[in-house]
Amino acid sequence: MNPHEKLIIKILQGNSDTNIKFSELRNLLLYLNFDERIKGSHHIYRKSGIEEKINIQKDGNTAKPYQVRQIRSILLRYKFMRGIDAKI
Repeated sequence: MNPHEKLIIKILQGNSDTNIKFSELRNLLLYLNFDERIKGSHHIYRKSGIEEKINIQKDGNTAKPYQVRQIRSILLRYKFMRGIDAKI
């Protein structure tokens, strides 16, 4: 299992929304082929076929918990966990 799959599982479990590193979350979104645009402290991600835009910001070294919850919702809605849901 690669680090991105481990992070997806960690996000989907929802036990550590306050402990997700910003850099790991950013790398995951890039790994999932989201386009990144940076405007000040806002990192904005878009992807064809995904209605929502994702906006994340640092909170120290971590991502903000409510933004992790939003990403969890998108992962579930668009079924990004295919192939790894048996490992959850």
